[in-house]
Amino acid sequence: MIARTYAEFASGLTLDAVPERVRERACHLMLDSIGTGIAALGETWGQSAFAAARDLGEGRSPVLGHGRSLAPREAALVNGLLMHGLDYDDTHSRGIIHATVSSLPAALAAADNAGASGADLLRAYIIAMEVSTRVASVAAGGFHRHGFHPTSLCGAFGATVGAGLLMGLDAQQIGMAQGIVLSMAGGSLEFLEDGAWTKRLHPGWAASSALTAATMAKHGFVGPKAAYEGRFGLYSLYLRDGAPAGLADACAGLGESWEIENVSVKPLPACHMTHAAGDAAAAICAEHGLSGDDIARVVVLVPEAVIPIVCEPSAPKKVPATSYDAQFSIPYIVATALLKGRFTLDELDGAALADPDVLKLAQKVDYAVDPDTDYPVHFTGEVIVETTDGRRIAKREAVNRGAADRPLSNAEIRAKYDDNAARRVTAVQAAAIADAVLDIANHPAARLSDLLAAAVPVEIREGTAA
Repeated sequence: MIARTYAEFASGLTLDAVPERVRERACHLMLDSIGTGIAALGETWGQSAFAAARDLGEGRSPVLGHGRSLAPREAALVNGLLMHGLDYDDTHSRGIIHATVSSLPAALAAADNAGASGADLLRAYIIAMEVSTRVASVAAGGFHRHGFHPTSLCGAFGATVGAGLLMGLDAQQIGMAQGIVLSMAGGSLEFLEDGAWTKRLHPGWAASSALTAATMAKHGFVGPKAAYEGRFGLYSLYLRDGAPAGLADACAGLGESWEIENVSVKPLPACHMTHAAGDAAAAICAEHGLSGDDIARVVVLVPEAVIPIVCEPSAPKKVPATSYDAQFSIPYIVATALLKGRFTLDELDGAALADPDVLKLAQKVDYAVDPDTDYPVHFTGEVIVETTDGRRIAKREAVNRGAADRPLSNAEIRAKYDDNAARRVTAVQAAAIADAVLDIANHPAARLSDLLAAAVPVEIREGTAA
């Protein structure tokens, strides 16, 4: 049974058995998602979610920027939502999953509740990442094709294994917990139709479900054993056409190869499927300095599988109503990068979304299927600009920046964190959090929990957040 294999892997793995480079990268991935969570503090959707979570369960678990204020499950829910809400967090390309933002909130809540060491927190996070990314990879993009979001659906399983370990579950109980969370795992892509907030909720729901399932298993609750390969297990149920041929890959290389090294860190605050096109457009801007009036037409080559996510339906993609619409819009991102040479969080505020020059150019942006893509290994993209004076300018990004074989360095991740954190907290707070994360193995987990809880921006303290 796959669940049993994961459980035995988790129970038997020591932190010393994880290569130092993997441990170091894991710490930087945690730092990256914490930075994206800090940047999200004060957002309306975050405040709404926190208010709802407080109604559901107050307590002493740490909530990023909101003190020690919620019960563990609610804290994990809100922390996951904040870390993922700006869509600036990491992605495992083969699994097409944002794995840190369920793995870390579940581990953080469980570690704090158990009084665990930072080393145990790091170990549980690494294990959760290795499980979630493999679970998602087996489907080879199939979950997306059927309208399910792997970040929620698959993230629940890895988070359950990691949380169970921190709760002191043995291998049999961790196996059982995965069967229990099968009945809680889900996540619809319907948000793509109207820019709804629900995608932001997905990783937090996975983390919260993980804590529920692990706690139930701890107290002897029985779940199905064949959580993945069963007749109504994860793959048969959600892929609708039976278990995939690559089912054996679910456990391939456990403890020998490390999927954490295949996690991509986002250089742009948008759906990863847009990055190559965004960077290609920015490069054209830097080299040619075109205005909107210079451009007659733009064609963006994208993998066929991403068209329903970042290109269609066409009308709202060309005139995004919300920042979330914009983050999933090839026309908006390409038009912005062609005119401004960048795409940052600043390009997602209200004034940017209403920029008439960008919106006018977005109407000229069309798409076509990229015939040379190796998606989902890479999120490829090519931008072809036809100018009003008859020129044809093309730029291709065959390997998206930040991918596993074109990674952001740890120093670049730290710089991204510093930029994100500076938007909401003081330099002293930001540095203390970074030091705690990067040295997590040498301190109690509660040290990091306390710092995250205390990272309260002035506007939240004074009740003036947007």
